[in-house]
Amino acid sequence: MSDGKQEKVIVIDFGGQYNQLIARRVRECHVYSEVYPNTIPMDEIRAMNPKGIIFTGGPNSAYLPESPSITKEVFELGIPILGICYGAQVIAHLLGGKVDTAPTSEYGRTEVKVDQSSALFKNVGEGDDGDTIVWMSHTDYIAEAPEGFRVTASSSVCPVAGMEDVSRRFYATQFHPEVNHTVEGQKVIENFVYDVCGCKGDWKMSSFAEDTIREMKSRIGDGKVLCALSGGVDSSVAAVLLSRAVGKQLTCVFVDHGLLRKNEGDEVEAVFGPDGPYDLNFVRVNAADRFYEKLSGVSEPEKKRKIIGEEFIRVFEEEAKKIGAVDYLVQGTIYPDVIESGLGESATIKSHHNVGGLPDHVDFKEIVEPLRLLFKDEVRAVGRELGIPEYLVSRQPFPGPGLGIRIIGEVSEEKVRIVQDADYIYREEIAKAIDRWREGKIDGSGDISDRKDKNPIWLPDQYFAAITNMRSVGVMGDGRTYDYAIALRAVNTSDFMTADATHIPWEILDIVTNRIVNEVKGVNRVLYDCTSKPPGTIELE
Repeated sequence: MSDGKQEKVIVIDFGGQYNQLIARRVRECHVYSEVYPNTIPMDEIRAMNPKGIIFTGGPNSAYLPESPSITKEVFELGIPILGICYGAQVIAHLLGGKVDTAPTSEYGRTEVKVDQSSALFKNVGEGDDGDTIVWMSHTDYIAEAPEGFRVTASSSVCPVAGMEDVSRRFYATQFHPEVNHTVEGQKVIENFVYDVCGCKGDWKMSSFAEDTIREMKSRIGDGKVLCALSGGVDSSVAAVLLSRAVGKQLTCVFVDHGLLRKNEGDEVEAVFGPDGPYDLNFVRVNAADRFYEKLSGVSEPEKKRKIIGEEFIRVFEEEAKKIGAVDYLVQGTIYPDVIESGLGESATIKSHHNVGGLPDHVDFKEIVEPLRLLFKDEVRAVGRELGIPEYLVSRQPFPGPGLGIRIIGEVSEEKVRIVQDADYIYREEIAKAIDRWREGKIDGSGDISDRKDKNPIWLPDQYFAAITNMRSVGVMGDGRTYDYAIALRAVNTSDFMTADATHIPWEILDIVTNRIVNEVKGVNRVLYDCTSKPPGTIELE
């Protein structure tokens, strides 16, 4: 994706939870960006010739010898550097400033004053005082800025919320400009990328499909290719890319592991099977019993992911043997999968079945992941470029492990049925509610003019039902019940790196709740998850 000639800003990971989001924000400036571990050799950085470097946050204390750090050589490369949170403290510590435990920790939305004369804070902040709202998350703080730096931002309890050494083009913020909660955070990123680093912003997605198809043709040659097709956005785009590149050399295997949404297996086959619009060698493997057996007695979410990931590969290996020697396995892995599964010093948020869940040995020459460096919205853009229908491109994300991670605790056939039925009702009622909203039939919906091409502000970007491992007493038909609780989840997000719980109108949730309790056997209680990401994740496990 990066040919070494285009502008590039690299992100150095110190274990922060927002590292991938920083890269995403840089890409929104039309500048290519990737995340690398803090142990990256300086020769590799020199070879990339980046226009700028960004240090991420992290959970450690910069002044402790065992904490993640970086060689001081990075400051001799002559490349602009922006340190964020822990990354700011690393700059301060390595260059002779003082980092210490803060007298008062800061977490959440915080008002800071910024110096608008700083290149980093150009057009940031209200009024002459440069007041703006940012997102803080730190226990340590910069007690003294290093020699040569001047303070450019502060809060009521954080004297160095921003600092800069203009002569060496080093900048730092104690807050997180990359998250949406920092009101003018994208301006800060843009100021660094354009004004400090001097980027032109000429990176575009428009040539990605063409370049990738050409690269895949060269890489695969006359080899046989097996594609892991789930029917979701990522694997669908990967399948169409490879189909354009190698044609009938590609076989797409769809594993119905019994953990799909209601009717989803048949829907996938209708699109990609012999009667669908794509000229693919399509094989459907019905393997529900096999997966249920492997998952029997397993409750720990990471173990479930590993089991599902390994079993996927084993099924593909078996199918490959049926069609003869297969050289390449194609997967729809995307960048958040890679980073959330652990990169450098980063904590593993969760192992994705197609990354951290892969077994150590697979019977293929090579695994091909054409979307590995793309974020979800970028994958959708590629799908549109390829002419994939909008109803597929805009499909809600569905995790590779499927309902296995929307079932808290042990997976069973009964729990799968319950969550499938509850989720089906939830999605059906959201669709009906959108129609009612467009007709002005939902209370408080305001002006209803010209609604046919619009969506309500409460429409989630992702929503689903999950089954908890909690059973509670209820009363139905004058009798006692002891049944499961369903958790409804709905979030709004632009990039799936951060998310806010959606404020779905109560009248809609009321309908969904009544239908689930009355129609889904084994459920007597419905809960609504109000947690944002972070601290939660979008999925429950």
